[in-house]
Amino acid sequence: MKLFRRLWRWLKVTAVLLLILGAVGAYIGWDRFMRVHPAQAFGDPVERFKYGSIGAEQDAGIPYWIFYVLPRVFPDKLPGPGGYAAFGVAWEPGEELPIGFSKRRIGFDRVANTCAVCHTASYRTKHDSNPVLVPTGPNHTLNLEAFFRFLVDCAKDPRFNADTLMEEIDRSADLDWIDRLAYRFLIIPITRKRLIEREQQFEWIYRHDFPEWGRGRDDAMNLTKYFMIGWPMDDSFGPTDMPSIWNLKKYRAEDGHRMNFAGDSHNAYSVIIDSALGLMGAEPKDKDDFLGHIDWLVDYLSNKPAPSYPFPIDQTKAAQGEQLFAQRCASCHASKRTGAVVPVAEVGTDRERLDTWNEKAAREANQVAEDMGIERKGLVEEPLTGYVAQFLDGIWLEAPYLHNGSVPTLYDLLLPPEQRPQRFYRGYDVYDPIKVGFVTEGPQAERTGTLHDTNERANSS
Repeated sequence: MKLFRRLWRWLKVTAVLLLILGAVGAYIGWDRFMRVHPAQAFGDPVERFKYGSIGAEQDAGIPYWIFYVLPRVFPDKLPGPGGYAAFGVAWEPGEELPIGFSKRRIGFDRVANTCAVCHTASYRTKHDSNPVLVPTGPNHTLNLEAFFRFLVDCAKDPRFNADTLMEEIDRSADLDWIDRLAYRFLIIPITRKRLIEREQQFEWIYRHDFPEWGRGRDDAMNLTKYFMIGWPMDDSFGPTDMPSIWNLKKYRAEDGHRMNFAGDSHNAYSVIIDSALGLMGAEPKDKDDFLGHIDWLVDYLSNKPAPSYPFPIDQTKAAQGEQLFAQRCASCHASKRTGAVVPVAEVGTDRERLDTWNEKAAREANQVAEDMGIERKGLVEEPLTGYVAQFLDGIWLEAPYLHNGSVPTLYDLLLPPEQRPQRFYRGYDVYDPIKVGFVTEGPQAERTGTLHDTNERANSS
């Protein structure tokens, strides 16, 4: 009997200890892997736009220390020297991350993209001057396709393993033993698996029969098809320039205005939601928090003015140009047609962007958002017939021109089409105030930029 009581006491003590250990282990697991810490708050709306989280870290985030060491472990997979700067991201001195990258702790620190990565412009007045950054402008230097391929190609490389990455992480980070074990046995293997899984969705950017997007462009509607609604790859291809997103209140659906280059969305609210969902790669974990970010972005982008032209203006020539504009341009770009779709036969530009999207894709994308419980007017459920006649506020910073960025400067755009440059380099940020656009020729432009050949598919001017 005494032995039985002793055994029973020992079992109770063991059970209590196991419960305590289990509770401690569960807490550590929750704290180090799932605990959602508040996002960093920004008092300055410009800083919030550049670095503020929209919630993408949960599903689309890359563990911070993996993100940190990838360029060091895989310099051979970068498009050039300089780490992440080789992709043409805007990076301010003293900042931990480039503009358009947010950092948030969800169990462990994670990095994700925000709208600002594609929508922060930069320009320099001369080669040795500092860049001027313009949030909400088009990032004409960003090589987004190369960045996507870099992540997948790194994950497929045998060097993407715990031994190699942890050796490089240990050079910069002082992780405690729990984080070290987590990175080695869980975070690194899981990240590798998830990045490799993206390869199928990115299949079309590896096709050799498609030209490179080049700096400052993305194939937006194919990204939507393959990521948001999960369609298999088809034969469509239609890269477009990164658009500016300032002064969005100029678009008024009640006046027949449409959003995006091909008029495939009704209003700014819908465009911002769909873009944010694309960055998140999944249904928002906290819908109210997500929609709060959307409301803030809509207000900020609606009321952010276009940047003023920063160079001297010859007022005599400007007065002459005003008369020519009224005669030749205003009927589309300063009239009731502005912001509305003009038939592609009348516009006369490359139609490949139209062929990347259709009514069925719009219905399915709208259904995805509806299934998430997100209410918005959504994508236009009808065939695409042309391109939107663009508003011209801030036009000086929109180069290269046309929806696919196939004309380097305003000077070239006003030439007869057969006289426009057929090959030029895009992505160099030194500004040419004479031709109104960026420098596209010479050793610096060739070294920094990517070649745009108007004879290749979807690149016609």
